[in-house]
Amino acid sequence: MSKTTWKRAGVALTAAALVAGLAGCNDDRGDKKAAGGKTGASAPAEKGGDATQVLKAAYEKTSAAKAAKIKATITTQGTPEESGTIEMSGVQGWAPATMDVTMKGSMLGAGTPGAPEQMRVVMLDNAMYMDMGAEQAAQMDGKRWMKMDLKSIAEASGDKALQKQMTGNLDSMNQDPAQQLGLLLESPDLKHVGPEKVNGMETQHYKGTLTFEQMLKTNDSAKVLPKEDYDKLIENVKKTGLKGYDMEIWVNGDNYPARMKLGMKMDAATVHMTMDYSDYGTKSAVQAPPAAETVDLFKMLQEAGAGAGASAGAQG
Repeated sequence: MSKTTWKRAGVALTAAALVAGLAGCNDDRGDKKAAGGKTGASAPAEKGGDATQVLKAAYEKTSAAKAAKIKATITTQGTPEESGTIEMSGVQGWAPATMDVTMKGSMLGAGTPGAPEQMRVVMLDNAMYMDMGAEQAAQMDGKRWMKMDLKSIAEASGDKALQKQMTGNLDSMNQDPAQQLGLLLESPDLKHVGPEKVNGMETQHYKGTLTFEQMLKTNDSAKVLPKEDYDKLIENVKKTGLKGYDMEIWVNGDNYPARMKLGMKMDAATVHMTMDYSDYGTKSAVQAPPAAETVDLFKMLQEAGAGAGASAGAQG
């Protein structure tokens, strides 16, 4: 595969991971009503009410919806090579985690010879599938889809801690709107901004901030890391200059998030995400692409490694 193809795959995977929350929090819906303890009676979102109570009610209702339509924009500002925008639209499901979205934008290499104008990305059964377009199909016997099975990669590593970390993230892969609400409830400076219109809807606007350490404490998969690895993770993140996350949520009159925003500022780049949600409770009938049109990246790398080993042995 060409360097351009690899770059597009990496960008698409990163974008999907940001929205789906590959590094997000563990979802404890089975045991926890909402972050912050008891649910209690909630004030209607259309009147603002107590921020904690409104977001708790929205958390519960959104968790039960299990799927929604999504339109998202991710903007990165940094070096010329790393700056750009990705827009995506489609369906996102949670419990179980699924996604079927179409991406487009400058970061996918728009205008590059052989690059598709848009890319479809599917997430299902602990794997990501990316439609790499005609360029890959020509190079891979008509197989235009690239599959990345992160669970298999973790299991093949033989590292128990890595397996728990990655599969824990996969079990809760969606940084879905319910989890975003749970995160915002953890913010020590949560506040109600006021009423605003979003896509023609009356909403109530809430905002808060979280440090990286505060967010990591809500991530159960991080708890399996040995202390040395955990400390190294913190150190590496600090080297990027990431101080924390700015979070904003607009809750509509039905107690569903209509819009969410996340901002991350680092020394080398700034990332802004805006996600608009609608049609909560929609059917998330996500299907994997045909096997005959799919190349499994993990298996391909395994076979390449085995072939290289056999060649070296023959020459030895």
